[in-house]
Amino acid sequence: MSKSNLTRRGLLKTSAVAGAGIALPTIFTASSAAAYTNEPTGSSVTLGFNVPQTGPYADEGADELRAYELAVEHLNGGGDGGMMNTFSSKALDGSGIMGKKVEFVTGDTQTKSDAARASAKSMIEKDGAIMITGGSSSGVAIAVQGLCQEAGVIFMAGLTHSNDTTGKDKKANGFRHFFNAYMSGAALAPVLEKLYGSDRKAYHLTADYTWGWTQEESIVASTEALGWETVNTVKTPLAATDFSSYIAPVLNSGADVLVLNHYGGNMVNSLTNAVQFGLREKQVNGKNFEIVVPLYSRLMAKGAGENVKGIHGSTNWHWSLQDDASKAFVKSFGEKYGFPPSQAAHTVYCQTLLYADACQRAGTFNPCGVAEALEGFEFDGLGNGKTLYRAEDHQCFKDVLVVRGKENPTSEFDLLEVVEVTPAAQVTYEPDHPMFAGGNLGTCNPGA
Repeated sequence: MSKSNLTRRGLLKTSAVAGAGIALPTIFTASSAAAYTNEPTGSSVTLGFNVPQTGPYADEGADELRAYELAVEHLNGGGDGGMMNTFSSKALDGSGIMGKKVEFVTGDTQTKSDAARASAKSMIEKDGAIMITGGSSSGVAIAVQGLCQEAGVIFMAGLTHSNDTTGKDKKANGFRHFFNAYMSGAALAPVLEKLYGSDRKAYHLTADYTWGWTQEESIVASTEALGWETVNTVKTPLAATDFSSYIAPVLNSGADVLVLNHYGGNMVNSLTNAVQFGLREKQVNGKNFEIVVPLYSRLMAKGAGENVKGIHGSTNWHWSLQDDASKAFVKSFGEKYGFPPSQAAHTVYCQTLLYADACQRAGTFNPCGVAEALEGFEFDGLGNGKTLYRAEDHQCFKDVLVVRGKENPTSEFDLLEVVEVTPAAQVTYEPDHPMFAGGNLGTCNPGA
């Protein structure tokens, strides 16, 4: 047994004493009689769903909320059970979590770290949330993950792709199912080389926050390893809606590839501006000019419309996958909402089930027991094939999809096609990889 697990087991046995010795900021309050923060005492348990309901990632947030509501319905025995029926772990039985009915509260992160922390703090202190989950921005995820570590609750990250979430900013109380920027680079590079060759000049436009920085770093490293040259890297404000002034310099830069390290509404607008400037019709250095969007989603593709045709990127999951789990989730979601789910919806549904399952297996809501149940957990049947929740950094390792915009979509939802399923082994790295260095997971905090 590892030292960390011994520590956690000790916390479970003497949590009231051990917890009392942990210095927490005065903003958090908890009953001295409780063994851990927000220990459930009634017939229900409350989860906190913290998503962007406004701001540039609001479309993703809306789909996350739909998936959270569906997961709660399934946990409480409603609907058809969705991926509870395909999940390799059979601990969940539709009776809530440990016999307690699952209830939830929601908050609006506004895609802003301060607003997200305030929202999460309110859900923990005022609503008694025992677990916080959500977010469609890595800046938000990292901020809320830090707050949950201080408060003594589990944070099940939503849509966060920065290497830092499970790298330098990783926390013992935080867990990520979604893939990361390094994995996008590792999956995309071989495909880009096959399509565009090894002699390319790339120009990067990058969202100016933690996700954009690590996405740029990852794609630069993976493409330069092929022989590509990075001509320029330019940061753009997250709040930007018109990228014309950033696109114009690309025309005379000598670059023959534009990499858009943008997501959500940013990507829709920057790609639209790039097409308006005629980049896709240009020839540079004797080659067709290409555009790459490292992190893709169906919602972004829908927003960008015709402009996504033929453009490659990576994604965590796609509704067209034909494994039993994906089909079960698409069926459940589609019957409830009338359209297929996004990758954001998929990852937060998985996180909700994974948290509930860990509580069931651990026999407790104590965050240290839950963390121990998640660490090193290997599972299947949630739409990504065999998956490992690695103990060293709380990152899930699973297959990654390379996708491209369809030339001839059959509907407004049929916009992306999977061109390669990259095996987990190809995107796996050591815990001390330089792109993830500098952080310390620390020890679980039960809070009270």
